[in-house]
Formats: sequence, C-alpha cells, structure tokens
Amino acid sequence: MTDNDRSAAGRPSLRRTVGVALEIVQSRLELIGIELSEEKDRLLTIAFLGLTGMLFGLLALITLTALVAVLFWDTYRWQALCAIAVIYLVAGLICAALARRMLREAPLPFEATLNEFQKDRDALRGD
Repeated sequence: MTDNDRSAAGRPSLRRTVGVALEIVQSRLELIGIELSEEKDRLLTIAFLGLTGMLFGLLALITLTALVAVLFWDTYRWQALCAIAVIYLVAGLICAALARRMLREAPLPFEATLNEFQKDRDALRGD
C-alpha cells in the first residue's frame, strides 16, 4: 500500500470522526439551550408568584396593623404597635433565612448538560 492509499483511506475516517464530534457538540448546545429556557421560565414563574404573594401579604399586614391599632388605641396603643413590629421583624428574619437556605440547596444549573459532557469525556478516554 502506498502513502497515497493510506492517506485516502484515513480521510473518510477522519471526516466521520469530525462529523460525529460536531454532532455531539451540536446536541450538547441544544441541551444547554433547552435547560436555559426551562430555567428562565421557572425563575419567572417563581418571581411572579413570589411578588404576588408578597403584595397580598403586605395588604393583609397593613389591615392587621390598622385593626390592632384601633382595638388597643385607648389602652395599650404603643405596646400593641411594638408587639406587631416585633412579630413582623421575626417573620421577616425567618423568611430571609428560608430563602437563603433554598438558594444554597438549589440544584446546579445545567446539571444534565454537565453530566452529558462528563459521559462524553469518559467515552473519549475509553473509561
């Protein structure tokens, strides 16, 4: 076999290998796009629900504060308002702590894509 025959025989294999590699990269990029879109939709939904919940919670707290102030206006007005302020502060701190914990325990973004890249790397190494 001559050198030209060997190089001609190797070219289709090289082209096939490059083609397969490009297909793998394309599928991984598509997976990243899908995961990014899903993450965006999830975050927008959470933000909308969270803001709506906060709005209604704020309206309820304003109404409750006014009710307690009216009920105790003649006898314990400043004590009642201080108690409400402490309750609001404690509730706010609890919510902040829960939100912080949820952010720390959130799954890694693009976890499926990273797993696929790991599988590809292992397959290329022959592991």
